[in-house]
Amino acid sequence: HRYPSINPFVPHIRRFTMSAPAEANLHKDEVTGEMVSKSELKKRQKERARQEQKAAKAAAAPAATQKVAAEGSSAAAEAEMDATAYHELRYKTINALRQSKNPDPYPHKFHVSQSVPSFIKEWGAEGKIENGTTVTDSKPISLAGRVMTIRESSSKLRFYDLKADGHKVQIMASASNAAGPLESFVATHDLIRRGDIVGITGIPSRTKAGELSLQISELKLLSPCLHQLPGREGLVDQETRYRKRYLDLIMNQSTRDVFVARSKVVNYIRKYLDNLGFLEVETPMMSLIAGGATAKPFVTHHNDLKLDLFMRIAPELFLKELVVGGLDRVYEVGRVFRNEQIDMTHNPEFTICEFYMAYADMYDIMDMTESMVTGLVKYLTGGTKVTFHPQGKGEGKKAYEVDFTTPWKRFDMIEELEKQLNVKFPPGETLHDDNANKFLRELCEKHNVDCAEPKTNARLLDKLVGEFIESQCINPSFIVGHPQVMSPLAKYHRSRPGLCERFEGFMCTKEFCNAYTELNDPFDQRERFVEQTRQKDQGDEEAQGVDETFLNALEYGLPPTGGWGIGIDRLVMFLTDSANIKEVLLFPAMRPVVASSIEAHSPAVTATQAALDARHEKEEHHMPHVGTHKPDGPH
Repeated sequence: HRYPSINPFVPHIRRFTMSAPAEANLHKDEVTGEMVSKSELKKRQKERARQEQKAAKAAAAPAATQKVAAEGSSAAAEAEMDATAYHELRYKTINALRQSKNPDPYPHKFHVSQSVPSFIKEWGAEGKIENGTTVTDSKPISLAGRVMTIRESSSKLRFYDLKADGHKVQIMASASNAAGPLESFVATHDLIRRGDIVGITGIPSRTKAGELSLQISELKLLSPCLHQLPGREGLVDQETRYRKRYLDLIMNQSTRDVFVARSKVVNYIRKYLDNLGFLEVETPMMSLIAGGATAKPFVTHHNDLKLDLFMRIAPELFLKELVVGGLDRVYEVGRVFRNEQIDMTHNPEFTICEFYMAYADMYDIMDMTESMVTGLVKYLTGGTKVTFHPQGKGEGKKAYEVDFTTPWKRFDMIEELEKQLNVKFPPGETLHDDNANKFLRELCEKHNVDCAEPKTNARLLDKLVGEFIESQCINPSFIVGHPQVMSPLAKYHRSRPGLCERFEGFMCTKEFCNAYTELNDPFDQRERFVEQTRQKDQGDEEAQGVDETFLNALEYGLPPTGGWGIGIDRLVMFLTDSANIKEVLLFPAMRPVVASSIEAHSPAVTATQAALDARHEKEEHHMPHVGTHKPDGPH
């Protein structure tokens, strides 16, 4: 006996009654509240059952697949957010992961089996992988890098551009290759945003279009990027590039190329000198006297010694003391500090290389300079010519075609000035006196050459040279025949009274190196220092003082020596076509950002406050001021 199914909306007890009105045969639809016929109700119930079955089937599928469209639209929406809103959202997301550790957004380790450049070199060679094929006999390869672009073909197929070590490779992530279930694949990849650092594992392949790829089975977030990366326009704002060099390096391959070239320049110079038997040394950054160059120094304070010290403006005097001690060939590559202007070619701290070579003179050093720099250009470019834009790159901008072919042109300073100005200069041995000063002042006024006070003979001559000789030095050139008044550390000229044995190297109208036959006569050196003191008393803050320690070293005997110094930063500028010195300094000196700027981040203790605190501490202890030649504060 079969019992009828029990329907809650239909009475299950059959009643035999007399016919009733039509509305008595209507039944209530409990979902809508309507009164409908029995056939209509059954129809509705059947449709609802079908929909419920469909919903149950969808529920049985991975929950992640239901969110694909929403997640995709979410990622797209995030890309349209302003930087602040994006950062807030990303910050909350990653902070939640830090708590849940599912996954840990900052894992300790990811094993990298190959670098991206190495992967490209090994597998990117023509014919190594046929188009549209995947390598089947390779062990899984693990790479790591920064995600620069994301392209989503579907919920089960995504493409990334991974960048590391200046190279980029395409990553193909397919759910069919994933090590885990589909929901894990979707959840993992939905976390990734542009700028994230990830680790991946997979096998090499090449698309039908011929692009080298890595088909991955695993992707791991190693360090998320909480900020939006710049869009298609890239990072072009100059101020931001200098203040946020890390972002500049992420976005601009050309920036990376400049600093790779800089590293090659320094390494080449080191190897060149090492091969000639030079010894690299390190000398003090701080001293009681700022010597070795004509420049205004920075002052710092040593708390324990309770005295002011100068940051070095050059390592020259220390290096020559080492030659006195028997280290016949020494060099140093390091920072020096000069409290001067910040402009297109000057930074307060910069890198120089200085070397000192016993038993050499300026003529030997001149030959070495030509050999070293021309060889360096060939090493970097493969040729002897480079292009430099002095006002920066751009359509219609001035361009110099610089040819490093040797021998380089030589300009005799006094002879060239006489030729350009159609005058006869006073004898070399009188170029330091008052009559020469009057002559130089009148010459500058006549030719509208501006020279700020103090108008010493050396400064007036330097301005004339800058106006009438340096402007001719497009290709590498040497200016020789400097008066002794301009060169307190150079040996007097062996055949031209009043002049000294010195040369300056110029290119693109700017100085890049300086060299002497070194002054090794302690009697003459003392007289030069006294003259420098006289110039300082006249108001020349760049003049040097008397260094008794160095004079004492000369009294032990400095062999005939050639000395040379080169500005690494300026050389790199010319060789990388960078018109602004900030382009070749990873972290150039910048003026503080204004307080209203969103970029402003005040340090806990400013340098100014630290200096005041140190000064107050010294005053409280009633300690005398020990430092010498204290210049004005930073400007």
